[in-house]
Amino acid sequence: MSADCLFCRIVAGEIPAARLHEDDLVIAIRDIAPRAPTHILLMPRRHIASAAALTEADGPMLGRLFAVSADLARAGGIADSGYRLVSNVGRWGGQTVDHLHIHLMGGRAFDWPPG
Repeated sequence: MSADCLFCRIVAGEIPAARLHEDDLVIAIRDIAPRAPTHILLMPRRHIASAAALTEADGPMLGRLFAVSADLARAGGIADSGYRLVSNVGRWGGQTVDHLHIHLMGGRAFDWPPG
C-alpha cells in the first residue's frame, strides 16, 4: 500500500466507495465522475503504479481483472451491445491516479479514435 495513493486508501477502506466487486486480487467501484452510463473502475488490491510497471508475474491478477470486467458487463446489461476497457498510462496517456486501474465503460456508443 502506498499511503499517499487514493486507490490504495479506497482498497484499505479508509475512503468510502460504491464497491461492486471485491476478492483477494481486485476490487471494482463505481466511478465518481462517470463518462458513460456505466463507468466502473477495476483495480488490483496491490499497489502497481500503472500498466508500465507490470511483469509476467502479474498475469493471474490481470486475468482476474479482465474476468471480473466481463462479469460486471454481463451483470450490467452492456455485454451484448459492447463496452470499452481503458487503462491510461502516464500523464500524457491521461492517467490521473498512479495506481493501475481499468475503466469499464458502456451504455452508449463510443467513437474511434478516442481523444
